Formats: sequence, structure tokens, C-alpha cells
Amino acid sequence: MTVDYTVRLRFSDESQAAATHTNLSAIRHDGRVLWIAGDESATIERLLADDVDRPTEFGAETRFRLADFVTLPGHDADEEADVEGLARAGHFLWAIGSHSLRRKQIKDRHEGQKALRRLARIEGQANRQILVRLPIADVGGVPTPVRELEADGVRHRAAALSVRDDLRRLLRDDEHLAPFLPIPGKDNGLDIEGIAVRGDRVFLGLRGPVLRGWAFVLELRPYVLATDPGRLRLHRFPDGQPYRKHVLDLDGLGVRDLCPDGDDLLVLAGPTMDLDGPVRIYRWHGAGRVEVPTIVRNDLISRELELTYGEGDDHAEGLSLMGPDRVLVVYDSPAPLRLEPDGAVVADVLKLP
Repeated sequence: MTVDYTVRLRFSDESQAAATHTNLSAIRHDGRVLWIAGDESATIERLLADDVDRPTEFGAETRFRLADFVTLPGHDADEEADVEGLARAGHFLWAIGSHSLRRKQIKDRHEGQKALRRLARIEGQANRQILVRLPIADVGGVPTPVRELEADGVRHRAAALSVRDDLRRLLRDDEHLAPFLPIPGKDNGLDIEGIAVRGDRVFLGLRGPVLRGWAFVLELRPYVLATDPGRLRLHRFPDGQPYRKHVLDLDGLGVRDLCPDGDDLLVLAGPTMDLDGPVRIYRWHGAGRVEVPTIVRNDLISRELELTYGEGDDHAEGLSLMGPDRVLVVYDSPAPLRLEPDGAVVADVLKLP
């Protein structure tokens, strides 16, 4: 991996206190704006570029609580939503939660039976099971999430997938994915870690499960009714299912993020288990034109870049285009060299081949 240049991401004291800056999981570049999310909160952060054409820093952070726009499924509106993917298309910003379960960790202070009991505990959080679409308005020249937006003669509202269409519920009879619903994400269970939107298509990338080396991408076609604009519903595909499955040959890796590039999808891939690497960027050619469930291999997919990774740190988690031939990559658990004295975090801009 050759870094073309770096950019500084400067976060507010509030985000630093919440450790958002060291738990980055999702980004999307949007002109002078960088949308960003961490996996330990139920917020989306907006950073502004110091230079639209070639930014060296994104700062002046504004934080947006998801609960201020839609009703979250958890009892606590500020319980973490584990936002793992962001997408920007048309009038909307999209956010997807991981939908995963988690297993308690053994920490340094735990020994014996207490450590084993923790390792046996599995829990879920309702706020992780979200798919949210927020209208974006121009407010003072800056893209800004709003609850309602009048555009093209249509009044758009912030909307979320309803409990009736909850993805875990829809997958409970799936022949491939249902057996992995009770398994924590980091144990090769269900774990959504990327979203890309192309027209009316919403692609969701799964970090897990990976089956015999094949990674999954789900395709949805969400819509709203004029009589119920705050609820996302799912169109049915010809087979009657509300989702379509594609499987990708990522050399045994799972999806860490998705990013549209014309009709192609860039796929950030890494281990599904709790491992450091390898980490790569692939290109799924023509993903935005597929009309059937697709086995993505051979000429349909190419390996674009091999990324470096640390030992216990520098895990690439977010990917976004920065111009026609460059991508911005941000890291969860950034290495100490990425953390600057003023609280800024250094991200990499890479040139695509």
C-alpha cells in the first residue's frame, strides 16, 4: 500500500470523551463534508473540509443524534447503535447498524471461573438493528440532516426500517444465514459492516458469516408510502423474498465496508474473526446493474489494493471515494502515530490503480 497523502480528522471534546475518534467504523465523503460514525454511540458526526478541492483537514464537528430524527428500537435512545456503514445518495444519508450479537470479553483483571463465565455471556442491543434514511438539506451552504425536506415536489421524512421488516427477523428462515443469527459477530455470526446505495438499490456488506470462503452482500429495495413516510418498507424480488443475496470471492475475507464507484462497488475486505489482517480493497465490476443473485468471481471481481495493518491496531474500517481515482481510509483502534496531541486522528488517502 502506498499512501498518496494524509488528512487530519479533528474531533470535538465530546467525541473524544466518547472515544468516537478511536472507534471509527464508517465514513462517506460528500463535497466539503465528511460524514463519519463510531461504533460506540448512536450519533453521526459531520466534519468540514479546510479545502474542498484537496483537503488536508476535516474539522468543525457537528454531532447529530439519530434519536432526534427517528424512533430507535432500544429503550435508551443513547444506547450505542454500532453504526457500521454510511451511504450518501440523492436527497438522503443512510446509516446501517451491525445487527450483531456480542460476546463478553475476558479482560486483564479476570481469572478462572469469572473469566469463563464472561466468555459464555452473549448479548444483543436493540439499537444495533437499524437501517435509517435521513433527508439532507442545504443549510447555510452545508449539507445537514433534517427531519423533513421538500424536494422535487415531494415531502421526504426521516425514515427507518420497521420492526416488522427487521433484518434479523427476515433472515430467520434463510438457508444460509439463519444458523448464524445466534452467533456473535466476531465469532463468524451475522455482522453487517457496509452499505452502498445506487439508485433504488441498497447493498449491505456482511463481515460475517463467511461460508467456505464466500462473503455475502444483501441487496434491498426500500421504499416509503406517502401515507406513512417515516417507515421504510422492502419491495419483494421475483422469488418473493424482501432481499437478494450475492456471494463474493474475497479470498476468505469478509466485508468491512462498501463504496459505489459508478456502476462498480469498491469492497473493503478483512478477517471476519478477531484478527489483524489481511486487509484489501476489491472492485465488484457492474454491481449496480445486476438483476439476479450473483456469484461474484473471476472477471466480475478484481483485487485493487493491499492495505497495511497493525498488530492489535490500525484496523481499516471505513472507505470512501476522494475524487475519481482516490479513496479515503479510516481506522478503528488507530496506531499511536495516528493520534496527534490536539486530539486529531490521521487518515490515509490512497490512489486506486
